[in-house]
Amino acid sequence: MTELEQKKLGDTLWGIADQLRGAMNADDFRDYMLSFLFLRYLSDNYEAAAKKELGPDYPTVEKDDKRSPLSLWYTANAADVIEFEKQMRRKVHYVVEPQYLWNSIAEMARTQHADLLKTLQAGFKYIENESFESTFRGLFSEINLDSEKLGKKYAERNAKLCTIISKIAEGIAKFSTSSDVLGDAYEYLIGQFAAGSGKKAGEFYTPQQISTILSEIVTLDGQDPTTGRKAKLDKVLDFACGSGSLLLNVRKHLGQHGIGKIYGQEKNITTYNLARMNMLLHGVKDSEFEIHHGDSLLNDWPILSEQNPAKKQHFDAVVANPPFSYRWEPSDAMGEDFRFKNYGLAPKSAADFAFLLHGFHFLGKEGTMAIILPHGVLFRGGAEERIRSKLLKDGNIDTVIGLPANLFFSTGIPVCILVLKKCKKPDDVLFINASEHFEKGKRQNRLREEDISKIIGTYQFRKEEERYSRRVSMEEIAANDYNLNISRYVSTARTEEVVDLALVHQNLLAQEEKIVEAKERHNAFLKELGLPLLP
Repeated sequence: MTELEQKKLGDTLWGIADQLRGAMNADDFRDYMLSFLFLRYLSDNYEAAAKKELGPDYPTVEKDDKRSPLSLWYTANAADVIEFEKQMRRKVHYVVEPQYLWNSIAEMARTQHADLLKTLQAGFKYIENESFESTFRGLFSEINLDSEKLGKKYAERNAKLCTIISKIAEGIAKFSTSSDVLGDAYEYLIGQFAAGSGKKAGEFYTPQQISTILSEIVTLDGQDPTTGRKAKLDKVLDFACGSGSLLLNVRKHLGQHGIGKIYGQEKNITTYNLARMNMLLHGVKDSEFEIHHGDSLLNDWPILSEQNPAKKQHFDAVVANPPFSYRWEPSDAMGEDFRFKNYGLAPKSAADFAFLLHGFHFLGKEGTMAIILPHGVLFRGGAEERIRSKLLKDGNIDTVIGLPANLFFSTGIPVCILVLKKCKKPDDVLFINASEHFEKGKRQNRLREEDISKIIGTYQFRKEEERYSRRVSMEEIAANDYNLNISRYVSTARTEEVVDLALVHQNLLAQEEKIVEAKERHNAFLKELGLPLLP
């Protein structure tokens, strides 16, 4: 499927969403729309695998017959269903009973079946509790099919769902339903809903251009980026994963088998569910990822709260776009937390360094961490200065990248990317000031491909360029009291030419003398011709 076709599918789905949501909040409608898209993917993937498994025994149906072929097989082979489902769990890791498949649901919607809503509710519960070997409980917990936003009475809600599902079915019928295509459509819709959600979008969406920068950085060899991309990363962590797009971007850069396992954590329940669906929609098996619903600052994920060093988790790459300057309430006991005790606690007014230290603690010795933070972390004083100074003295801050303003849906402020390593070779810090390299947009600015490539190339080969990048020694940074304000080291201001007034005066006098000589010569000619002289 071409990029143009993918955009067309995305636009088709967005058009349906925009047309049908009516007075419903965009965020609420997003959850319905994306859930139905997810069900479509699960169904198509399952039916394709079933067809392959059953081979010649897979039923064929007439073109006008809207029933699912699998429902016919289930009816005709009731005694073999249990064994068939066991095999499907081994092959595709999940099962969907025929009455809950997308085609069955879409046919109920097309015929305005009175039991569509009840069937959907039962189907969602089935997928949450019985489809997968590993639990996917609560996957649809935020989808309220009984919401009055769909209609005050059951019949109204049922009719509204029939319309929504019918339109989606019609809209995507002519497009491919591979995981890449539907996954991209899902990402596109998340982006479109993010654009319409303003500040709330920051909770779940990192713009693709910025995701690409972080992904490119952490997939390069941590010790010597000039040698290129790593063949494989065993484990990757995003402790504020939102809808999972950043983790999927890392996977995309390394290929389907380039990551052993993906780990994500997300505090917002709705966004946590989006992330789990997003993984499956992109063809990541349930055994290849683990997303935890919880608070990273409290470190409530059992696999990360283990204090025994022998059992401590280490990740080859850590990426994150945590909430900017998030207010938190650290307790006195948290000062002794193994993540913070060597650095001190971030201030209540801004948890930026608390997020950073959380991720950094779990970074492997040869791994790379890339985190998006507000510029304030580079120069604010107090507790943040103490944390920043220790990270610098320990040689853990590798690169500071300044990005243009207004790249995010959630904020117009310029942000930076900090690249950290446990063991880095260069004894300096690379500063990249990319603040003036972007394309201006109506609502958001965007990074062009050449802007992204320039940042990556500069990082990879540690290149220096006037008004863009510079390697700064630790001595110079120490002399600046460990202040990392980018403009101190790489200014984009153009130096104005110094005007030598004495020289200008001298030139003017010389010009004046030439004017006088020319005038006298001209008057001599005029006199010979008997014409009036110039005054």
